[in-house]
Amino acid sequence: MGIFWLLNTDDIIILDSLNYIKGYRYELYCITKSCKTPHCVLFCDISKDKAKEWNSKRPEEEKYSDEILEALFMRFEEPNPNQRWDSPLFVIQTDDTLPFQQIEDALFNRKPPPPNMATQNQPLSSTNFLYELDRITQETNSVIMETQKTGVPGDFISIPGTQEKIQMIRVYTLAELQRHKRQFITYTKMHPVEDTSKITSMFVQYLNNCLR
Repeated sequence: MGIFWLLNTDDIIILDSLNYIKGYRYELYCITKSCKTPHCVLFCDISKDKAKEWNSKRPEEEKYSDEILEALFMRFEEPNPNQRWDSPLFVIQTDDTLPFQQIEDALFNRKPPPPNMATQNQPLSSTNFLYELDRITQETNSVIMETQKTGVPGDFISIPGTQEKIQMIRVYTLAELQRHKRQFITYTKMHPVEDTSKITSMFVQYLNNCLR
């Protein structure tokens, strides 16, 4: 995740993202723990009808289709203040005034959660680990881009070095593949594996989850 490189103990990072999946919010929580900085979650709570109304007023090129909007509604996992990765949680309604003082206290007057083994940078398992990580992920992306030239949505892309395949739901751009590569490398550097032959399968599984 690119946010990893921006986090520090001096700056405030506002992540305005479609982080509607609790697993993604958990990953963000782990990153803040590893950087030893506090965080909070702002939940802009509106009804489905209001969301549809606002979407209908957006410029045509920025609108979500009805199908995508319904899919977002179905997949949405509402933040839960009882979960450590969703806490402190501030629920904001349409006409509310932001609770600036409480947000400031959460970010500046609260101790960050202590890091644990899962969020600490582990020593690299071999001297060529980073090289292999970059090489394998780059080669995987190259195979995807090349195969897409003759493939059609619905095909499965075979990747050398693994029995896992990329499901080609649509045509993927080089920019998004490179973005996912950087995110995967950042995460894997924190959780290195002894056997670099597993990297290809791990990356393909990661891409299949991210590219849906």
